[in-house]
Amino acid sequence: MTSSFPPDAFRKEDESPDSEFYDYAIAAVGEAYRRFLPPDGEYLDLMSSWVSHFPPDMSRKRIVGHGMNEEELKANPALAEYFLRDLNEDPVLPFEEDHFDGVVICVSVQYLTRPVAVFAEIGRVLKPGCPLVVAFSNRCFPMKAVRFWTATDDAGHARLVSAYAEEAGAFGAAEAYDFSPRKTLFGVPEELQARVAAGGVYTDPLFVVVARKKG
Repeated sequence: MTSSFPPDAFRKEDESPDSEFYDYAIAAVGEAYRRFLPPDGEYLDLMSSWVSHFPPDMSRKRIVGHGMNEEELKANPALAEYFLRDLNEDPVLPFEEDHFDGVVICVSVQYLTRPVAVFAEIGRVLKPGCPLVVAFSNRCFPMKAVRFWTATDDAGHARLVSAYAEEAGAFGAAEAYDFSPRKTLFGVPEELQARVAAGGVYTDPLFVVVARKKG
């Protein structure tokens, strides 16, 4: 079959495997969890999916997942159990107070329409002194993200997540971190680290906001 397209029409500036820049970002999320979550804990993974961002060798008692797609949650091998709920319709979490050693939200906080209510519930179910870890990138489905999110940049996103925690009233001062693979090199093979650091291989940026429950 002949083609009218030029031979180089479908080449890319970066010909490395497409999975790489996703894999590096996933590894960076895992390193954030390893750094900020207390070891051997029980964690709540809000707005989860079929992908686990917890490092396989990270010690834990159990991970409870949440989402709206049961098939995806069933396919997540890290989850000991899960529950289904639309937090934009019902932000209440079905757990007692002071239950979890850590709560995580990965690349989903931009879709919350009642974020302060959700963060207040997170504060309720966290043990005192334990962290909420919110990871996000510069990618989203803009038609589903809230206007506050789409109207600002990466630094603005960090300030917005920090404001959610402050408004919820249960947390101390939030801290923001740049966990982008180009800076941290988490998960990047040694032979590619120089290229990634120099911008020769594209990777998704990754930012993390950590807020700890008061007390």
